[in-house]
Amino acid sequence: MNRTPIRVPARRAWHWIRTASSLLAVLGAACGKDMEIQQSALTKAPPAVVVTEVVTQTVPVMRELVARTEAVETVAIKARVEAVLTKMEFKEGGYVTKDQVLYRLDDRTYAAELAVAEARLAQAQASLKLAQEQVSVRAAEAGVVSARAMLKKAEQDVSRLRPLAEKDAVPRQDLDTALAAEEVAQASVQAEEARLTNSIIQEKVGILLAAAEVQAAQGALDLAELNLEYCTIKSPLDGLIGRTEVSVGNLVGRGDTSTLATVSSKDPIYVTFAISEDEYLRFTTKKEREREAADDAVQLILADNSVFPHEGVVVTAGRAVNEKTGTLQIVAKFANPTGTLRPGQFGRARIKVAVMGNAMLIPQRAVMERQSAKVVFIVGSDNKVAQRTVQLGERFEGKFVVTKGLKVGDRVISEGQLKARPGGTVVPMDKPITSEPGH
Repeated sequence: MNRTPIRVPARRAWHWIRTASSLLAVLGAACGKDMEIQQSALTKAPPAVVVTEVVTQTVPVMRELVARTEAVETVAIKARVEAVLTKMEFKEGGYVTKDQVLYRLDDRTYAAELAVAEARLAQAQASLKLAQEQVSVRAAEAGVVSARAMLKKAEQDVSRLRPLAEKDAVPRQDLDTALAAEEVAQASVQAEEARLTNSIIQEKVGILLAAAEVQAAQGALDLAELNLEYCTIKSPLDGLIGRTEVSVGNLVGRGDTSTLATVSSKDPIYVTFAISEDEYLRFTTKKEREREAADDAVQLILADNSVFPHEGVVVTAGRAVNEKTGTLQIVAKFANPTGTLRPGQFGRARIKVAVMGNAMLIPQRAVMERQSAKVVFIVGSDNKVAQRTVQLGERFEGKFVVTKGLKVGDRVISEGQLKARPGGTVVPMDKPITSEPGH
């Protein structure tokens, strides 16, 4: 079935188009007017912002300095006797304990030397015993006693014959014989006493020589025992051991002074850093009035920016200031029970060099940067916003120390700065904004 298209006169169609365009224009104008009214209402409502009052507080002056870890003890393991290295008994790069066996050397030569030393000591001890049991002194003492008895007998004979000879009761010859016998007896006593003295001296010398031989033999034995003991090389401390520098089968010791391995202590560990002369003076004497019993605790920030869980304490300072750098070496000691820190690591030491009293603080988030200047928005008593340029000092617990540009009691905008404009009005709040007014 064919449909005949309806033809509308051109004049009437043009009228409809103009009417529709007029209606659309009226509707658009009405909507635009409503949006302008809404925008005007929003513009007139002051934005809500969070303000923080400038307060004063005692603030520690902290410094972060390039730091490096060092072992408290580092020992180079070397052979103390000359022998062939036969065995290695540790895991390279692992932890070792004090007196743990690290290396073994061929000890057969030193075991034989020990046996010889033991035999020589036994021989020397026997010689000493023999010297102590000598009978020559006792024999000499008996000779002295016998000679003195003979002298006494001769003296008695002379005493008895002298009065008889004077009375011619006995021949004069008998008295002369008795006198001669007395002289012989006196000489015999002197000879026996000299022999006794000589025997005593000889016995003492013999005992001393024998005792010296015992001491020498004992020393040789001790040395042989040490040499044999040195064939077993042990760790002198608990710590971390590196790679072995000498392979099994090499001759080590004496002529070869090579290091077999190196052991470093694990816990505690030193952290060294350099501090400027000015900061050192502040830390010690120049700023004592400001320090207020500030402790010497040191924090260590590791290479991944994490903070080492244990705090350290300053244990020593360098003897002199470095003439080239003008810095002084400081050493702090840290507990390192898990071995997280190893010698040679780099980090940053955070140390308190002084304490600043009555420091003005503002939140870090309140600070903005405008044309390389640090600025903040403050809210006056009439809730008008003003911009202030500030100079900042130390950071402390999410806040900046303000050294210039503000005064105590000023209210700074710490949240909502993007909604505020210098000269504009705001609604100050002292709590975080949760929603916009009217929502």
